[in-house]
Amino acid sequence: QGKVAEILLDGSLRIECSPDLIPSPGQYLHAHKPASDSPLPVSLFSMESTPNGFRSAPPAPLDWKPSDLINLRGPIGNGFHIPTSAKKIALIALDESIAHLYGLISSSLKQNREVVLVCNSAPQDLPEAVEVQPLQALTDVLKWTDYVAFDVQRENMNQLKEMLNEQNQIPLKREAQILIYTPMPCGGIAECGVCALTLSHEWKMIC
Repeated sequence: QGKVAEILLDGSLRIECSPDLIPSPGQYLHAHKPASDSPLPVSLFSMESTPNGFRSAPPAPLDWKPSDLINLRGPIGNGFHIPTSAKKIALIALDESIAHLYGLISSSLKQNREVVLVCNSAPQDLPEAVEVQPLQALTDVLKWTDYVAFDVQRENMNQLKEMLNEQNQIPLKREAQILIYTPMPCGGIAECGVCALTLSHEWKMIC
């Protein structure tokens, strides 16, 4: 069990919970408020660790309030794993928010890695050491980086494929990981099939 300690202005939540429940970047918790009118749990991704818990990515469920107790299950998912040899990190958000990638910034800077954020809408509270580039600069960033973390909603996967196809003329050997986001009602049980994604010759469950 956890508790909603605070709802921040950007729609993120400060969640109090035991340390073993804190998701690493790219992982999530399944959360449900007892007696809620919503029958389905929500997925909470961590933006950063906080004293006694973590700050979750927005949006906050409309019926959640400070001091509410919530049931938590997880962490679920593989999460991002930056190779120890990677020193130049590119974080690429195809959607409006960078919240799902935010947790990689502080951990990368603590290890003296260079970080470039590629997005069309960057928050104002980024560390000064983080360089921000628009999505149009993707080609130059991919030439520079040695590790790439993508965040994309499932409905925008075709856009990502088109962007990467345009890079075919560049000889790249980069490790890349992609967080594909979509509603995940069963939270890793993989029985409902709502989050199924068609790859070249098979189905994968995003959860």
